[in-house]
Amino acid sequence: MKMRFSLLFAFVIVVGIYSYNFSEAREPVCSKFAYEEQLLEKMIRTEIKVETMVNEIKKTEDNIISTLGDIKQTVADFTDIFADMRGNITDEMLKRDKEIKRREESFKTLFEETRKTLTSGNEAEKKKLIQLQGKLEQPAIAFYAHHLTDLYLDTTDEILIFEKTFNNEGTGYDTSTGLFTAPVGGLYQFNVHTCAYNGKYSYLGLVMEGNVIAADANFGDANFGCNTFGAIIRVKSGSKVWVKSTSSSSGYQLYQNSLRMNTFSGVLVNH
Repeated sequence: MKMRFSLLFAFVIVVGIYSYNFSEAREPVCSKFAYEEQLLEKMIRTEIKVETMVNEIKKTEDNIISTLGDIKQTVADFTDIFADMRGNITDEMLKRDKEIKRREESFKTLFEETRKTLTSGNEAEKKKLIQLQGKLEQPAIAFYAHHLTDLYLDTTDEILIFEKTFNNEGTGYDTSTGLFTAPVGGLYQFNVHTCAYNGKYSYLGLVMEGNVIAADANFGDANFGCNTFGAIIRVKSGSKVWVKSTSSSSGYQLYQNSLRMNTFSGVLVNH
């Protein structure tokens, strides 16, 4: 910058000297003292002009230097402001990024908990629906048989065969053998109703797979006494249930007519 101003100053001096010589060349020739006086005056005026120009240049230089300083300060101020802004923006962005990540994690946690709750609830409801469906789809298993083929109880373990049925849902009862075979496993209720002949005895048992699960002893008085017995038991699919005589004698006999019926019944209570 100073180099430029020095060159400018030199240029101004050269221009001044050139102007002086040019002007002197056009002056009329006078006496020696007049010429020297005029020359001195012109040189003084030229020096004053040059000094004035130098001062103006100096002022201009000072103004430019001051302006450059102001510009540098402004640039520095803007740089600091920008740095602060950038720092603030960076901090704010980091804070927002952390907040977004925190919210994402919170949302993921809430979503997972909600999903587990809904899944668990759905599984529970699904099980309930399956159980309800099972109950609604529970097969109708029931039979009601009557009319014995043989009323004499002269053989121990003799199976009582009820040869007729009013109802045989699921076809579990066999009228030819007197055996009930459970079509499905579940909780069943069985009932046996028999009447002993006048003056005769009957000893009967309800049997499941060879085991007596309920028993009855009856004596037929003048009114042909009738008894009912039974049981509620859980039966496996394919298991057999029947009625048999648990004791035999020629004096043991049952009785039946239109008013007194011997029956064997069973029903699936719960599958």
